[in-house]
Amino acid sequence: MSTDYINELNATQRAAVMYNEGPSLVIAGAGSGKTRVLTYKIAYLLECGYEPWNILALTFTNKAAREMKERIGKKVGKERAGRLWMGTFHSVFSRILRTEAIHLGFTPQFTIYDTADSKSMIRSIVREMKLDEKIYLPGNIQARISNAKNRLISPSAYAASKEIVERDAEARMPAIRDIYSRYRDRCRQSGAMDFDDLLFYTFILFSDFPEVLKKYSTQFRYILVDEYQDTNYAQHMIVSLLSKENRMLCVVGDDAQSIYSFRGANIDNILTFPQLYPQTKVFKLEQNYRSTQTIVDAANSLIEKNERQIRKAVFSKKERGEAIGVFQVYSDVEEAELVANKIAKMCRRDNYNHDDFAILYRTNAQSRVFEAAMRKRAIPYKIYGGLSFYQRKEIKDTIAYFRLIANPNDEEAFKRIINYPARGIGNTTLNKIIDTAFDHHISLWQVITEPATYALDINKGTWSKLQAFRELIETFMDMQHEKNVYEVGMEVIRKSGIMNEINLDNTPENMSRKENMEELVNSLHDFCAERLEEGNANVSLMDFLSEVALLTDQDSDKEEEEKKVTLMTIHSAKGLEFPNVFIVGLEENLFPNGMSGYSPLAMEEERRLFYVAITRAEEHCFLSYAKSRFRYGKTELSSPSRFLRDIDVCYLSLPEEDDISIQVDRRANHFRNEQQERRTVFSPKASTPHTSKQVETLRPSPPSPAPTRSSAPLPDLRAGQLIEHERFGIGEVINVEGEGDNMKAAIHFRNAGNKLLLLRFARFKIIS
Repeated sequence: MSTDYINELNATQRAAVMYNEGPSLVIAGAGSGKTRVLTYKIAYLLECGYEPWNILALTFTNKAAREMKERIGKKVGKERAGRLWMGTFHSVFSRILRTEAIHLGFTPQFTIYDTADSKSMIRSIVREMKLDEKIYLPGNIQARISNAKNRLISPSAYAASKEIVERDAEARMPAIRDIYSRYRDRCRQSGAMDFDDLLFYTFILFSDFPEVLKKYSTQFRYILVDEYQDTNYAQHMIVSLLSKENRMLCVVGDDAQSIYSFRGANIDNILTFPQLYPQTKVFKLEQNYRSTQTIVDAANSLIEKNERQIRKAVFSKKERGEAIGVFQVYSDVEEAELVANKIAKMCRRDNYNHDDFAILYRTNAQSRVFEAAMRKRAIPYKIYGGLSFYQRKEIKDTIAYFRLIANPNDEEAFKRIINYPARGIGNTTLNKIIDTAFDHHISLWQVITEPATYALDINKGTWSKLQAFRELIETFMDMQHEKNVYEVGMEVIRKSGIMNEINLDNTPENMSRKENMEELVNSLHDFCAERLEEGNANVSLMDFLSEVALLTDQDSDKEEEEKKVTLMTIHSAKGLEFPNVFIVGLEENLFPNGMSGYSPLAMEEERRLFYVAITRAEEHCFLSYAKSRFRYGKTELSSPSRFLRDIDVCYLSLPEEDDISIQVDRRANHFRNEQQERRTVFSPKASTPHTSKQVETLRPSPPSPAPTRSSAPLPDLRAGQLIEHERFGIGEVINVEGEGDNMKAAIHFRNAGNKLLLLRFARFKIIS
């Protein structure tokens, strides 16, 4: 066989591929050709005498394994590549467990439970133990058990840990240790393993049965692990056991891209690898083939601020490229308008396609304003790895309340929320309501308003629950005639119990749900404020529902052939690349995210996340931050992210000195003086995180009031004047018309375009 393909590699890549004399650590910088090195190394091993079944290659996704196997097949033949032991940790270890199941008391036919199966079993155990189901939520319990298994903590060790037991007691869930034990026993009785068991039992298999370990450590003469910075404790220990004898192990990864600690990933696995394997040969892939030199240099200047890292000097031989653009805006609304305008301009001027752009944000909830700005300009977009904002479950649940309030005969809304949050009205009762409605040709709502009239067959307890639900909805119905959509929406979110349901569960998924609910409040406020400023005095719930219906109808458009702008969280963007990248929301308490805490370790991971975001860009990278955001029911001033100060200013294109926003408010200009005096980005005083306790629930009381008529005298506004608007930023007055309360102004905003504002509701100040 020919090994000519080795010559396609640069010197460091080639050295990493050809070294097979002991353990090796390949530090693969962003865009440095990691997959090519892994692929060629496996092909080279096969051509050096290793049989396919003697090579174990572990990846984190089936897609990565599939792509590598296809590439290897082109080098050594498809049939030979097909006999490699290559796949995800879970797929490879499940294969081993089925062969060796008898040692662990399982049969080879054991079932693998997915997350839904696990939660269902946990829910049953909670009910059997007669625990409070509002406290012992399956998702929360499942997350804690999963975390324990990934740290190789058995039920008995869990119960014996004072620290764990005290933590559960503080969370008002002292019985988790008993639930864990029962869950383990029930899974065994059912002949089932969950995903975490595939790791947990593989470790038990290799640690408790030396003959089995000997069998597989002998078979796997060479072990390769991709994305080693993302391995958890269990994965790390299994690899250690398998490689203990022959030490022929190659791990590939980048400590600078370790961003999954919330999933159990432990950066120490890669940082301490040379100490654990003293003869380790370290190869640093430092040439970036993806990005311009400026983008690479900016990312380097950022990540060098981290203390815990394997130092490397990533470089690019591509053109220097443009400086990274930094934008300061007045609000998240203006931020979205600016980004949408920039994309439209670059498509028109520079002939980019829409799929050449990605908008990256720290939290899922941030997508809403960008979705709105894209729709406004008819720019096609897609949410990568998630749902469009109004399609997310917690949002659809809340919107279903709105729909039922506006139209109590809405059957689908009724069915969605009759028992959400859980109020003891099960499917049996719902089916009786549906049957009764069908028999009498009436709506489900009519049935529960007059259950006796329509002979609904329910007991007294169920009748009380239905009436409590009816009274709750009727309270909201009465309210909608007196209050605007923002005020009604806040009452629904407060009193429906949805937020209580979300706040009981502190899994990462639920933190995202909280952020989405906060953003729904923002959308209600923005909708109300904008309509009032446009002169619509009565902003009703139905107005909002009509708008949302149009948005969700657009979401259902499945025209996949169209090139689209990608919107995604930075975590979802890892491994991807785009010609042009916008990184938005670079503000304290958002990025770095306040939910992560402000410990040194947390800050280093947040900085790594920013590094990942910047290194997704091939040609252009843009950063933006807003001076204010509407959060927790009120407008809050924002400070620029501390991470902006970490990038050397020479790689940034800062807001221009003659930019009107800087002329207006020099205190908000975090760039100019330091650029002249110290060549650093912001003022010497570091931005500090919010000192108040992190908000665990929406805090709409007391919120900024929903936009109402101002009691202050109307300003003397004239054509040609410049104003600073709370949400739309800087604008020029084009025309003023009307008198008194009916006075309106046509204003052209720099990023938001033309607006006709009713001045008695508009929130702005005159600048010149």
